[in-house]
Amino acid sequence: MTRTDIEHEDEKLRAAGFPSAIARALGAIPSVEAAAMLAAMEAGASGAVRREVRRALFRLRQRGIAPAAASAAPAPAHPAAPSPGAPGLSALFSPVDADGARIVWLLKERRGGGIARLWGLLADSEGLMNVALAELSRRELRTERAEMERRAGVTMVEGDAGLADYILCEAFRRTPTDKRSQVGNFLTLRTEIVGTPPATEIVHPIYAEMASALEHEPAPDLLKEPEIAACKFPATAIKAYVDEIKSIQESVLVLNPVQQEGRIIVVVERAAGELLGGERAAAVRRRLEDIAYYMARSGRREAAGWAAAAAARLRDGADASRVPFFQALIRAQLGAVFAEEQERERDEPRLIMTPAEAMRAQQQQPARPRRR
Repeated sequence: MTRTDIEHEDEKLRAAGFPSAIARALGAIPSVEAAAMLAAMEAGASGAVRREVRRALFRLRQRGIAPAAASAAPAPAHPAAPSPGAPGLSALFSPVDADGARIVWLLKERRGGGIARLWGLLADSEGLMNVALAELSRRELRTERAEMERRAGVTMVEGDAGLADYILCEAFRRTPTDKRSQVGNFLTLRTEIVGTPPATEIVHPIYAEMASALEHEPAPDLLKEPEIAACKFPATAIKAYVDEIKSIQESVLVLNPVQQEGRIIVVVERAAGELLGGERAAAVRRRLEDIAYYMARSGRREAAGWAAAAAARLRDGADASRVPFFQALIRAQLGAVFAEEQERERDEPRLIMTPAEAMRAQQQQPARPRRR
């Protein structure tokens, strides 16, 4: 179709008074000229019309077609998230809680004033749980931020818009199919803020920011940070190691404390290697990266460096069972679960004793006097 044909179709639709239909029609025409006309429409559009224009541009970009001014640059092998300095884009991040849940705001300044905010709630295990788009004045944005921080007891920090976009898109990809109904319009809402396709890979900015800390071992003191102390492996994944340690401590064999500790160390190292390997290693690495990023922006740069160094060990395929920090992390988690089970056992009377308990009870009984 020639440019004359495109303009003819455009004039017919405009005469009919259907600007949204214009956008849909142009989005179906696989040409650079159609993309250029949509780009021109976007500059003066608003509301539902702007959304329709951006959807049309997105469809054309999926087919490798962009407005003439942008088409000279070759498409990257892996679509990149918006750069930190993308005009008008910014982001706010909440801390990551014990379940890997956090809130991310992706913000874009409007030409006529005000800010478009894409609000997302996500969790490691659930993916994207809720999403909403709103148009706010700067005053309304400040008020809502302050109110959310007050109610949740957290501080939102400013950060990289590209990272925020990637986090939201990755969470959407991880959302189970049966829970997609409440966030199924995410990609459509996203086009109001970001005009590029969702990124599938990203180099986390924390590595460049904390480059000097990556060569050092992550300090065990990192476990004192609330975000790290709150991290927990699923109970089903860690229970087998807890039971093994209990069996060592309750063994009827005569084991001195040094022998017991030696066997427990073997269990801890094996748990670190297995719990921090494969797909779980990638999930733990991503959480450490995001925690480090938040720490760096909340004034805890030393701890951020330790968390980034720990994430880098997993990124580079290090054997977690040989990293002191990961050994300490696993030991702390095993100890916490073990203490919870002991507390529960004290509160629940048992009718059956373990062999070790039976032997100790027998030894503690007073000796009976012999008969003459």
